Amino acid sequence: MTRLQLPGFPWDTLAGPTARAKAHPDGIVDLSVGTPVDPVPEAVRDALASVSDIPGYPTTHGTPQLREAAVGALERRHGVTGVSPDAVLPTIGSKELVAWLPMLLGAGEGDVVVIPELAYPTYEVGALIAGAEPLRADSTVALGPSRPRMIWLNSPSNPTGRVLGVDHLRKVVEWARERDVVVVSDECYLALGWDADPVSILHPDVCGGSHDGLLAVHSLSKSANLASYRAGFVTGDPALVADLLAVRKHAGMIVPRPVQEAMRVALADDDLLQRQRGLYAARRETLRDALTGAGFRIDHSEAGLYLWATRDEPADDTVAWLAERGILVAPGTFYGPGGGSHVRVALTATDERVAAAAKRLAE
Repeated sequence: MTRLQLPGFPWDTLAGPTARAKAHPDGIVDLSVGTPVDPVPEAVRDALASVSDIPGYPTTHGTPQLREAAVGALERRHGVTGVSPDAVLPTIGSKELVAWLPMLLGAGEGDVVVIPELAYPTYEVGALIAGAEPLRADSTVALGPSRPRMIWLNSPSNPTGRVLGVDHLRKVVEWARERDVVVVSDECYLALGWDADPVSILHPDVCGGSHDGLLAVHSLSKSANLASYRAGFVTGDPALVADLLAVRKHAGMIVPRPVQEAMRVALADDDLLQRQRGLYAARRETLRDALTGAGFRIDHSEAGLYLWATRDEPADDTVAWLAERGILVAPGTFYGPGGGSHVRVALTATDERVAAAAKRLAE
């Protein structure tokens, strides 16, 4: 029996810096993982409870009302048109989809899955689970005449906060369509643009009004504080979504019915999103100013939930320096070889903890 060979879980390696940060007299400021800390909105919690007494199985495809809410949110918030509710599929958060998508799309031994040069680690893991080869490349030029099985895009990027422009996205779509290659865009941070306006791969300016060969992955973890609910969805090419739905029905990959109702309410409430954006914007400003004041340089970071910071030294040295001040961050090496001199600083801490970090950086 062949064992699946996967890289170690990156955050397991932070035990030492975590212990040092926790030893700070005022306690740890954990900016290493982008986990929400703000309350789940009351309307969302009420929606969850309102269908808690439904004993039957939920549908894998999700309720029609949820899928219609997703279509409406995409159009209102991101200018995405032409999505049919039938082409929306709820997922158990976005991470499980990222991890299983290459396999669900039929990738296997001998196939190549292109991932960003600096990337959320689960893109690589998903390729390896499928038995495919992950290839880091930020430009189709680097791929030459090859024909990968699929291409991952991530804009705004985790970890860098980089936003890909319309021209870049359009070139990738055109290149892939000429070769019948599926393009999947992880858009979990699409609603969190600060110094740039992120654009969906499904926007008509990018795809020409056709979603053929394209999938977009969305999550409510960050925009609505639903990380514990495991609430996400995928949409795009109706044929690809139908294929995913067929497999997920057999595999029992179903979003619980109460979570579906919570998602419906969150997707319909743009005020909820704007309130959360305001909290993150204020924390971002505080941390950015504190880091630059302490001698850091912030690269990219024009969108998303992270600051991509450097002191032009090995990332582990920066992690250790910050841990001595009770601040825990993620080394850029978690995301690829190109992150060797950067750290990822999450905006997901309470106002009090963010203020504490800023004070320590100023000392």
